Amino acid sequence: MALCREGTVRGKGLRTRVSSVGSDSWVDDPITRHIISLHIDKEKGGGFMLWPVVLQKRGGYYILVLPLVDPQSFKAYERLMKRDDCGSSAKENANLSSILLNLPCITGALMVAHVIGDIITGDTAEPEVIVSTGPSVGGLLDSLTGSIGISARPKPIAAPVAAPVASVSSPIGAPQSESIKGGVRPFDKDLLRNFILGAMPFGTPQDLNYANVTSIRTMGFSADPLPTDQKQPAWKPYLYKGRQRTLFSSLETLNAALYDRDDMQDFLSVSGQVTCRADLEGLPDVSLPLSELKAAHLEVSSFHHCVQTSEPTNDKQTLIFQPPLGNFVLMHYQASCNMDPPVKGFYQLSMVSENEGAFLFKLRLMEGYKSPFLMEFCMITMPFPRRRVASYDGNPSVGTVSMTEHSIEWRIVSSGRGLSGRSIEATFSGTVRFHPLTVRVNSSFLSVSSTAFAEDSDSEQDNTKNGANLDDYLMEKMNKDLQAVDLEEPLSWQAYNYAKVSFKIVGGTLSGLMIDPRSVTIYPSVKAPVEYSMQASSGDYILWNTLGKCPSTALPKEL
Repeated sequence: MALCREGTVRGKGLRTRVSSVGSDSWVDDPITRHIISLHIDKEKGGGFMLWPVVLQKRGGYYILVLPLVDPQSFKAYERLMKRDDCGSSAKENANLSSILLNLPCITGALMVAHVIGDIITGDTAEPEVIVSTGPSVGGLLDSLTGSIGISARPKPIAAPVAAPVASVSSPIGAPQSESIKGGVRPFDKDLLRNFILGAMPFGTPQDLNYANVTSIRTMGFSADPLPTDQKQPAWKPYLYKGRQRTLFSSLETLNAALYDRDDMQDFLSVSGQVTCRADLEGLPDVSLPLSELKAAHLEVSSFHHCVQTSEPTNDKQTLIFQPPLGNFVLMHYQASCNMDPPVKGFYQLSMVSENEGAFLFKLRLMEGYKSPFLMEFCMITMPFPRRRVASYDGNPSVGTVSMTEHSIEWRIVSSGRGLSGRSIEATFSGTVRFHPLTVRVNSSFLSVSSTAFAEDSDSEQDNTKNGANLDDYLMEKMNKDLQAVDLEEPLSWQAYNYAKVSFKIVGGTLSGLMIDPRSVTIYPSVKAPVEYSMQASSGDYILWNTLGKCPSTALPKEL
C-alpha cells in the first residue's frame, strides 16, 4: 500500500490512504524519533523485527540501545503496526504511549544512551557547585560593596573524584562543536568499552555514574572499614576523609517571551536545579528542609535516587539523603518566576528599505531587585541569520556595541562591573544596513535587488507596501527550493524577528525557592559548616519586535 507524506509541521508523519486528516497517529508522536523499530530482511525471505530500539543522536554519531521487553508488549506493538491507520491516536486506548509507559526498561535504555553520548562527545564534567570566594560580612557593608560591583564573587568548585585522563582522540570536556568540526572526530573506544564493562556487567545497568565507574576501575574498591550497622550504598563506592563541609547551590534558568503588547501575555518560566557536594566522613544522613514552596509555585520536581522526600506541609518539604561522593544534582524543578523580569522593556525594528532597518530599544534592568541580588553581566543580541550585516549607526545610553557577520551585540553590563542595589534605564536607537540579499535558486545564488523585483512585480510604488510585497516575493522564491525542515532558525523566517537577552544574576533565586543553611541537620552530628549560593541565568529570553509578527499561544484561563 502506498504511503504518502502529510501535514505535520515537522514533516515526519507517514500515513496510509485510510488515515483521517488531522489525526495524531503514532508516527507523528515525538517519542517515535527516539524509540524506533528495525526490520531485518533475509535473502531467503522471512526476516525479523527488533523493537524497541532507543535512538539518540549525539554529535556525528547515532547511539542505538536495545532493551529486553516481555513478549506481551512486543505482540501489542506488532498488532499496532498492522492497523491500516498506523495505530490509534494518543486519546485512545492501546496506543504507543501506553505501551511504552508500562516498560520501565525504556527509561533505563534512554539513560544508557544519554551517558554513552556524553562519553562519546566528551561531556562528562560533573555538575557545578558554586561557592563564594570570600566570606560575607552582611548588613550595610554587603549593600555598599554590592552596589559598586565588588561583592564576593561565586566560583564553581571541582569535584574530588578524579576521572582518568582521556586520550588525545577523545577530548573530554571539549565543546561538542569542536569535536565534530571538519567531520566526525573519533573517540576513545577503550574508554567507552571499559565504562560499559564496569557499569553494565552482563548487559544489566548497575551504576551509570561515570565518575564512580572510572574511579573504581582505576583505584579499585574501597578498603575502608564500615560501621557494622550500616550498608554502603552503590552511589558511594568510597568514603570521604578530610575537612568536612556541605555545599548547596541553586542554579536557575529563566526562559521568557516579552511582547510589550496588550493583546499578548508575557511568558516567564523558571527551570532550576539544586546541586550539592557533601564532604562528610562515614555514611551520615543529611536532612534538608525546603521553604517557600507556595511562593515558588513548583510545577514539576524530580530528585536524585539517594533522596527520600516527605509530603509537603505548611509550605515546606524535607529531603533526607545519604550523599554520594563529589558533586551531584540533588533535585530538578520547574517553577514560575516570582519576581519581575530582570530585563524588561521593548524592542522595535522596522525595515525602511530593502537593505536598511531602523531599531529602538528602551529597557529597564533590575527594577525591584535589592541587594544581595547582583547582575554580573547583561548583553542584548539582535540576530539576523538570513542577512549579512554591513554596518550600523547609533550610540547606546550605556554599554558598548559590537558587530558580527549576522548580528549586532549590545553589552550593557560588563563582567567585572556588576549591578546591584539599584536599577538602570538603557536606550539604544539606530539603523542597521545589510548586504544585498542573495537567494539560492536551483543550486545557484541570485542577487535580488529592488530594481529586479520592480520588473517582476506590478505592485504599487509606495515604499512601505513595496517592502511588504518584496518579502512575499522573496519568500516565494526561497520556499520553492528550500524546505522548512532545513531551516536552522525557523523563528527568524518570514517577518519574525527578535532580540535575545543574556544575563547572569547571583545572590538570589527568581522562583523564590529557598534553602536555609542553618536548618540543615546531619546525623550522626558532626561539626561541618553548610554553605549556600544562588545563581540565575538567561535561557531563551526573547524580546519580540513589537512592530512585526511574533508567535504566541493562548493560555488557558485559571479556574
